[in-house]
Amino acid sequence: MYNDKIFLTPQEILEKEFKYDARGYRPQEVDKFLDMVIRDYTEFASIIKKQERDIKDLTDDNIKLKQELRRLKTTIEAAESSESQTRSINNVDLLRRISQLEKIVYGNNE
Repeated sequence: MYNDKIFLTPQEILEKEFKYDARGYRPQEVDKFLDMVIRDYTEFASIIKKQERDIKDLTDDNIKLKQELRRLKTTIEAAESSESQTRSINNVDLLRRISQLEKIVYGNNE
């Protein structure tokens, strides 16, 4: 992810050789500074790798949760649909029973 924006590896920094000039920098100071840069660079690389793993894990979890949400919505819709069908069947059955009882009570056997 970030590898295309990083130009140097810690090993490249460690192996970098500078040319000496008559009035150049002190090699010990340059080495000490490069050691600090290598340490920081290594730490940044490990932080980036950890964050990339975390992003992948969270993305996977997000996908699983979205699938679970879709499944639950489908289950709820199916349950509501069957409940309404059950209610309408029960109402029809009740009306038929009432109609039959009325016929029996009032003597209409048609």
